[in-house]
Amino acid sequence: MAIPLLLSLLSGCGGGNNTATTETNGGTDAAGNKQAATTSTEPVTLRIAWWGGDTRHSYTQQVIDMYEEMNPHVTIEPEYASFDDYWKKLAPQAAANRLPDIVQMDISYINQYGTNGQLEDMTPYLNKQIQVGDVNENVLNTGKIGDKQYGVPLGVNVLGFHYDPALLKKAGVDSIPENWTWDQYKEVALKAKAAGLYMDSSMAADIFFNYFLRTKGLALYNNEGTGLGYEDDALFAEFFGMLSGLIEQGAVPTQDKLSQNKGVVEESDIVKGTGIGIWQWSNQYVALQIAVNRPMELAQMPGPDMEKGLYMQPSMYWSVTASSKAKEEAAKFIDFWTNNAEANKLIKGERGVPISSKIKESLATELTESGKQVFKFVADMEPLTSPMSPPVGSPEVVALLTDLAEQMNFGQIKPEAAAAQFRKEASEILANR
Repeated sequence: MAIPLLLSLLSGCGGGNNTATTETNGGTDAAGNKQAATTSTEPVTLRIAWWGGDTRHSYTQQVIDMYEEMNPHVTIEPEYASFDDYWKKLAPQAAANRLPDIVQMDISYINQYGTNGQLEDMTPYLNKQIQVGDVNENVLNTGKIGDKQYGVPLGVNVLGFHYDPALLKKAGVDSIPENWTWDQYKEVALKAKAAGLYMDSSMAADIFFNYFLRTKGLALYNNEGTGLGYEDDALFAEFFGMLSGLIEQGAVPTQDKLSQNKGVVEESDIVKGTGIGIWQWSNQYVALQIAVNRPMELAQMPGPDMEKGLYMQPSMYWSVTASSKAKEEAAKFIDFWTNNAEANKLIKGERGVPISSKIKESLATELTESGKQVFKFVADMEPLTSPMSPPVGSPEVVALLTDLAEQMNFGQIKPEAAAAQFRKEASEILANR
């Protein structure tokens, strides 16, 4: 995956110019088919912002062009950047009340922007401007905080292990055990080590610790986001002790190596043929498979109680900002993105498997083989998932946990001490939000 570049950040006040006086539906019906655009008497300008790399920027612009052609009264001004630069730009825009009309939201930030009054409650637009009748309720509810819908998911992902089956066999394992457990994961990892391979590239601390806690009926945060969602620090020590222990045993690369390769798929061990797989979201599989350029497969998460831990994760959301002067028009574009079949042939699930069941069906013949693998994996896992924990995360807590995980991997701090430090500092952060 290419390192995303800050290609363009356009200036301008938040909100569109004028709200159209004639109803238009942006060229889509509930089945996702093209419709002729209606005529509006007044032009509308929408600003839209997202993060991503060159491929995402390219097809998003094509979708925008398609929408503008079908709705000639609408002009859409794009603003896009790399992930880090995106949030650096968005924060001062929010402070100055100059946010774009439509913003791409991440699960780590939607609570912050929503509860600060910067995002519109989209509930009144559902099944009016934005058709969601064929969307799984658990999926749609991931954009809710309390009773307010602050985002519509662009797509959904499921956690899993993405691996090279030939390298797994080289480690003396024919296949990932069905309904495997953490103990079986450790057994396979040590077999990989004995065969001169790495098992994986470790796990993102916040995402996978939260999954582990969910298998215990808990979560990283409480439902309000005002504190941690678990009381027993032995769970922290158990999970991160397992991860740092595998590094110590040589089954996973050292933290030095992990830090050097961070975020560069081409530098990962699976691409180089020295690592069996990677733990990640399903929407990241296609790019990985392209980089690996060998047959790959997807395996479910370890248990026990995988069904408690597993959930459909929104890849990201489209949100309408509270400062927008053209909220209905912004909602209509989100409907076009969600429900238009031709637009989704350009998107091809790059932002996650589409949330509309009709769109998923319409894309069946458009996908690459790896894309079909992803859609099948998500479809197979969906019946096994539980509702997602409320999207009440804190970027500061994530940064703290990531730093402590790296210290444990370096052997600089024991998991028990890290557990106590995390509880103290995370609780202070969450209590003062």
